[in-house]
Amino acid sequence: MNKFNFMYAVATFVAFLLFSTALKAQNVIDRVVWMVGDEPILLSDVEYQKLRMRYEGVDIGDMNPDCFIAETIATQMLFLNQAKIDSITVDENIINRRVDAYLESLVAQVGSKQKLEEYFNKKYSQIKEDQRRIFRNNDIVTAMQDAIVKNISVTPSEIRDFYNKIPQDSVPFVPARAEVQLIIRRPEIKLSEIDRIKERLRGFAADVNSGKSSFSTLARLYSEDAKTASLGGEYGFVAKSSLESEFARIVFTMKGTEKVSPIIQTEEGFHIVQLIEKRGDLVNFRHILLRPQLSNEALETERIKLDSIATLITSGTISFSEAVATYSQDDKTKNNEGLLVNENYQSESVGSSLFQLDELPQDISSAISSLRVGELSRPFVMTNEKGNKQLAIVRLTNRYEAHRANLQEDFRIIKNMALADKKNKRIEEWIREQQKTTFIEVDPSMQSCDFQYPGWIKKNAATGK
Repeated sequence: MNKFNFMYAVATFVAFLLFSTALKAQNVIDRVVWMVGDEPILLSDVEYQKLRMRYEGVDIGDMNPDCFIAETIATQMLFLNQAKIDSITVDENIINRRVDAYLESLVAQVGSKQKLEEYFNKKYSQIKEDQRRIFRNNDIVTAMQDAIVKNISVTPSEIRDFYNKIPQDSVPFVPARAEVQLIIRRPEIKLSEIDRIKERLRGFAADVNSGKSSFSTLARLYSEDAKTASLGGEYGFVAKSSLESEFARIVFTMKGTEKVSPIIQTEEGFHIVQLIEKRGDLVNFRHILLRPQLSNEALETERIKLDSIATLITSGTISFSEAVATYSQDDKTKNNEGLLVNENYQSESVGSSLFQLDELPQDISSAISSLRVGELSRPFVMTNEKGNKQLAIVRLTNRYEAHRANLQEDFRIIKNMALADKKNKRIEEWIREQQKTTFIEVDPSMQSCDFQYPGWIKKNAATGK
């Protein structure tokens, strides 16, 4: 679970505690307020969601919250009912891992499983099953929606029509973006420095194995992994596939939880590991990471080399792309003429070579701040995603100023908007179709609601009411 999801989970749980307390205080008498197929919606379901929205500050404008919430739950049930018919399933192993990680984070926040049980007024096993059902239903609904729209695409003419019809104030504002090419050199690490690092790690391992020091204490004091050092080196449960192959091989073959692994080399540096727990294809461990230090001489050697390469490029002796192919040591960009690709999945430009300035690594963003299109930077030290230093020169290939999205510069953005709009319309059509063929019964107290999909209320064929 990444940091954002973890914080959201904690916030949601804290809100839940407030919801449960409020519900108990109100002494809500439960009853069925809606039936969709053979599934009931209870008044307590609606009240729970109402309180949750209130505490999270969800704004639904002038809509009646009881009506809005009940319809939202009913809509989800339509997808779940159809998913049963279509035999749509989800990966239970993935759901179980997510549930375990989620509940472990909650237990860590409240202090113990017992406190968690007190808050929910349920056994831990019941809490776990409830959360598993929530995750499973959400995943099934998503899978059902994906199946409904999987064959939908948009043609260039549809994209143009969509763009021409949307109001100008609905056209997204595109921040300034840039496209860059890189040549990267990795300074050579002296063998004596690698030997020094390994000897230090051997010393740590000997102290732990002999009982002289605890692994977690040494990790807090000396590990260079900023994400785990303060946690005593604890990494948290991860899948085998998320670890580098040699690291995973060693960790998953460890037997006991007392002894320390051999030294493991990865792209980040050198590690020693202490196993905490294995759970199927998940593992939790502590590690100490040390990175070999680069000498000033090694950095200066690569700086001089990059200066010479830049001179060849600016004099026209070779092109930037040729220099990348000949001299760059970065596997990610070398086969792409040095172009850096946006891998931020929350970005509108993911998968392209365009970056908002705040999406670029800070070292690169600083290096291009004063460049004009086509200019090269001076060689600079940058830290890669693994935390290691390397030397680079960057070329500002293109710069696009902030503007309202248009078809000429932002076709991809407009295409995604048009595709999302078309998919949403298909989902809405599907919901209306399902309303006609699904048994639905709405409590009289809700039949006067102004629903988004009026088909919930079945008209009497004789009276038209």
